Amino acid sequence: MRFGLRAADDPLIQGSVRLADALLRSDTPNGPVWHRYRGDGYGEHADGRGFNGTGIGRGWPLLTGERGHYELCAGSDPLPYLEAMAAMASPGGMIPEQVWDADPIPSRRLYPGRATGSAMPLAWAHAEFVKLLVSRGLGRPFDRPRAVWQRYRGRRTKAAQAFWWPHAPIGGVAAGTQLSIALPQPALVHWGSDGWQMIEDTPTADTGLGFHVAVLASATLPPGSRIDFTWRRQDGGEWVGRDFAVRVLDAEASAPPDRADATAGRDAVQRDPA
Repeated sequence: MRFGLRAADDPLIQGSVRLADALLRSDTPNGPVWHRYRGDGYGEHADGRGFNGTGIGRGWPLLTGERGHYELCAGSDPLPYLEAMAAMASPGGMIPEQVWDADPIPSRRLYPGRATGSAMPLAWAHAEFVKLLVSRGLGRPFDRPRAVWQRYRGRRTKAAQAFWWPHAPIGGVAAGTQLSIALPQPALVHWGSDGWQMIEDTPTADTGLGFHVAVLASATLPPGSRIDFTWRRQDGGEWVGRDFAVRVLDAEASAPPDRADATAGRDAVQRDPA
């Protein structure tokens, strides 16, 4: 989203933001911060003792800046996130790696929204603050690659092929998409549709990348169809021993809105020469 691959209103982006807010956000007197991930053990203990190989990860002002970039792309003013990062800085203007986000422990000088014993200043956080400040003036992410924006402009591209792997199987493909079966060895893929009708055998081809792929001629199957398949190895002829199935989904229903920007009226973005 920040680099121009998807728009801020893409369902995948919105779902990720809601999940991060629900699981990782902490509100402090100086503004919101986010944890890196659940179960992060890099930070002070619950009683304020310093990190000694174990601990509890605290909120990162850096991630407040990253969230500010999302708000900018979504059409909102990121100023509150800049103000929060500035409020979390030391009296000398140094932004810490982490801030305390639990009840205060005055004896250890730990207060909500203030620096913990983590690195300070964290140059990465300062760089994020500067980038968000510049991005706010530009009306777009400062570090968005020109080539990426010229190609995608926030639009989710329609995949011509969908890959099914034994270790990463998919349950459905959009109508009009070719299903590619990726396997570790050369094989003959035996497949049909809707209960093994119109059966075909498609050999795999060596990709030169350490795996073999059989591209099934499935792009003409209508939504609601089912692709049934199995395979046997070409060297010894052994069958894999089970059948697999992938559903053909409605292409329009499975795709997010094809929009370059999250909101209308983003003149600064439209004027962007990049």
